[in-house]
Amino acid sequence: MLYTIFALIPILSILLLLVIAKQPASIAMPIVYVITAISAGVAWQVPPEVLAATSLRGVVIALEILYILFGAMLLLNIISQAGALGVIRKSLLGISPDRRIQVVIVAWLFGSFIEGAAGFGTPAVVCVPLLVAIGFPPLASVMVTLVIQSTPSTFGAVGTPIIVGIRNGLGSPEIVTNYLQESELSMEELLQQITTQAALIHGVLGFFLPLVIVTLLTVTFSPNPDWRSAFSEWKFLLFAGAAFVVPYAITAILIGPEFPTLVGGMVGLLLVITTVRQGWFPIQRSWDFPEPSQWLESWSSPDYEVEELRARSLPIWLAWLPYGLVAGLLLLSRLDFLPFKEILQGVSLDWEQVFGTEIEISSTPLYLPPTLFLVVVVISIFLFKLSPSRSQKALTAAGKQLLSAVIPLLAAVAMAQIFIGTDSNQLDLPSMPVYLADQASAIFTQTWSWLASFVGLIGAFIAGSVTVSNLMFSLFQFGVATQTNLPPEVILGLQTVGASAGNMICVSNVVAAAATVAMVGREGILIRKLLFPTAYYAIGASLVGSLLLFAVS
Repeated sequence: MLYTIFALIPILSILLLLVIAKQPASIAMPIVYVITAISAGVAWQVPPEVLAATSLRGVVIALEILYILFGAMLLLNIISQAGALGVIRKSLLGISPDRRIQVVIVAWLFGSFIEGAAGFGTPAVVCVPLLVAIGFPPLASVMVTLVIQSTPSTFGAVGTPIIVGIRNGLGSPEIVTNYLQESELSMEELLQQITTQAALIHGVLGFFLPLVIVTLLTVTFSPNPDWRSAFSEWKFLLFAGAAFVVPYAITAILIGPEFPTLVGGMVGLLLVITTVRQGWFPIQRSWDFPEPSQWLESWSSPDYEVEELRARSLPIWLAWLPYGLVAGLLLLSRLDFLPFKEILQGVSLDWEQVFGTEIEISSTPLYLPPTLFLVVVVISIFLFKLSPSRSQKALTAAGKQLLSAVIPLLAAVAMAQIFIGTDSNQLDLPSMPVYLADQASAIFTQTWSWLASFVGLIGAFIAGSVTVSNLMFSLFQFGVATQTNLPPEVILGLQTVGASAGNMICVSNVVAAAATVAMVGREGILIRKLLFPTAYYAIGASLVGSLLLFAVS
């Protein structure tokens, strides 16, 4: 019982400081880092050199996230200095002035496409500033973009959470090898079965997600909670859900985990923009935010300002071209049958046995999305014929916007790495998250189908990554499934869907998204508002997963 309490301390500290005490992440996360390090060192007896090595690994990962933020912010400021942001704003408003349609197009569909190509929280740093540019309150922009990092993320970054997370998480221990032999399956076939189950669960939940997003938007950002404005357009919102999840699920089942999110985003954009332009789902009652003068203080970000050159006129295709180049380059760099992925991954910075431990630190800087952002930045400077002074202003603005995220991100990711790395201890205990999962499985064995998604959720909430959650818990979930005679492919499907739910509220994602519009310090508010869609996803996954288990039993 004592070990359970110590293992829960980091999670409870985050909830207490961020959500209940409403402290900004810049204050809360350094405190949680110290608490976690003390708990790991005293209760788990993790050696000091391991604490130092895992902390350093967290710093490297946080620097990669900051690099991603910087690349996206710099591109946005270059586009703004060129006067293209106003053209982009006008083009989006030209499709429809209704905010519900705009959020579906920009966040749900375009954001999903970016997630499918890049992952790493890239949708937030791309889409949040775009939504603010067309008139969304900064808080609303961050909130809705975090919600969409659920359905798309299991197959984000060209399937990395499955291909890397679950494959490496299972490895090749005897329990997995015996199951594959008895079932006459290869590892590839098992991964495909898991992909299918995850796509079916996501397909059901994602079908309703645009309705959930718009309900959250209209209830939170109306003078009075406005349920009617969400449900009055239920036909369009369900169509928008289907436009993404149907090609998404078909691609997952027929092809595999690499392209469902990419295909769903592209097909969904084409279908939804076409139907809106053709007027096939006429809006019954238009909805917009209140006038900015009526916004609550928590909605706004007085420190966020992008200086824009407004006098210039540009064709729409040229204004959008930088983002088109980003999407295209990300896609080309992630496809295995092209040489670019291998070339970019070939430049690797590795440090083995950090401080004499078994911990390794590795980074492939050229393969990270911001490297491609910077390429597009250079191209955009020439495309827009931007002067050196304007380019310098964009660079300075991006640097200033980044500063507020440095401390909370460094502390949050370092804390997560200590928490995950507590398996290197002197007591032969599993890591803290695996220990908690073990305790839960011992108590709730008979109802594990209802809890498997929550294990994945906790993993992503702490680690800040669907892939890392899958790495931590896949073998554990596989073991519980075989012990309780449950189909491992369904339980592992629930694991990765639950991790996708946790992706909405993990601290590193929230901080990174908030930093794009200078809202660092509002993390507690965001997490509280995101508890509803997170609960919808986790509980919904348990329900759909139980139905799938009933169907295959």
